[in-house]
Amino acid sequence: MAEKLDRLLISLDQLIRIRNETSHAILSECGVPDITVKQITYLKTIDEQGEVTFTRLAEITRNSKPTITELINRFENMECVYRERCPHDGRVLYIRLTDKGRRIARADNYALSRLIERMMETLDEDDIDVLVTLLRKVW
Repeated sequence: MAEKLDRLLISLDQLIRIRNETSHAILSECGVPDITVKQITYLKTIDEQGEVTFTRLAEITRNSKPTITELINRFENMECVYRERCPHDGRVLYIRLTDKGRRIARADNYALSRLIERMMETLDEDDIDVLVTLLRKVW
């Protein structure tokens, strides 16, 4: 049993490593290899919200507005976000992701897609069906 567990751990570790390496490569391509997990989480939140104001982002992330302003200034310097005035109320500013910010926010999804593509290149249709069946048993 211990041998099976070791093989499973090694296999899962290799899959996770491939995904992480791919994520890191995407972040490096974007010019932000040292971005923090927390910063990526904020970019993901902005991406999920689509149209978000400073006040709303502060509420969602449970931060103060000055903290959010500092964060957004940093993201602007990284060319990940930009500010856009509301066409109906000029006092309201929306935070929007640039293409670069969107790529960073979605890096994990891209990495998983690349991992799946790699699997599909090496596995035949029957192998994929078996893999899906096995994974469904676990989840």
